[in-house]
Amino acid sequence: MLYAIIAEDFDNSLPRRLEARPAHLERLRCLQDQGRLVMAGPFPAIDSEDPGTAGFSGSLIVAEFASQEEARAWAEDDPYVTAKVYRNVSVKPFRKAFP
Repeated sequence: MLYAIIAEDFDNSLPRRLEARPAHLERLRCLQDQGRLVMAGPFPAIDSEDPGTAGFSGSLIVAEFASQEEARAWAEDDPYVTAKVYRNVSVKPFRKAFP
């Protein structure tokens, strides 16, 4: 089943985000290589494709997992959690309707 992982960043987390980014992206690439990643990306903190030093306010990941518990465990093990980029992570079942 698909799950939406919705994360909110701590304020001023951009330096920690940039430092942990390679490890975070590697985990996403693993999901992609397994054919389980639907989409992933950050929420810019301002209305801009490139928010610069304003950074990001969080992230969205939609991926396939065997259960909500597995999705939650995967999310809680993310480098952005351990690096204190994410202050809150929620995991919700997701049903893709479009496209």
